[in-house]
Amino acid sequence: MSRIRAAFWDPSGARYSIPTYPWQMAPPHLLTLRQLAARGLRPAGQGVQAQILWRSRRYRAPGGVRAAYLYDVRFALPKRTPSPAQLAALDKANTARRTCPTCLRDAGYVLPRHLGTCLDCAEERAA
Repeated sequence: MSRIRAAFWDPSGARYSIPTYPWQMAPPHLLTLRQLAARGLRPAGQGVQAQILWRSRRYRAPGGVRAAYLYDVRFALPKRTPSPAQLAALDKANTARRTCPTCLRDAGYVLPRHLGTCLDCAEERAA
């Protein structure tokens, strides 16, 4: 194991207060939120069970160290399905975000907040 990976190896949680693993070395039953979502699961109220730490020069994380939090798949539950009323409310809200207040047509995309109108109306106003 390299020195960098050894610095983040703490399965007992003595150093980082929760079990910590280097990149790609976590047990298979611990998954990130995205991995749970890909399987159609949700954490179901459980707290963070462990974390993965790795060094990154790409992002301006404190100390150049990034973290991914892990949840136990054994305690996860299936995702909730929205009710028809919730789906209708979401559809109505998304339609409002796509409707231009100037020309009153559905732009087909979410309007930029800094413009407040569709791109065509903003272009006409700028010209």
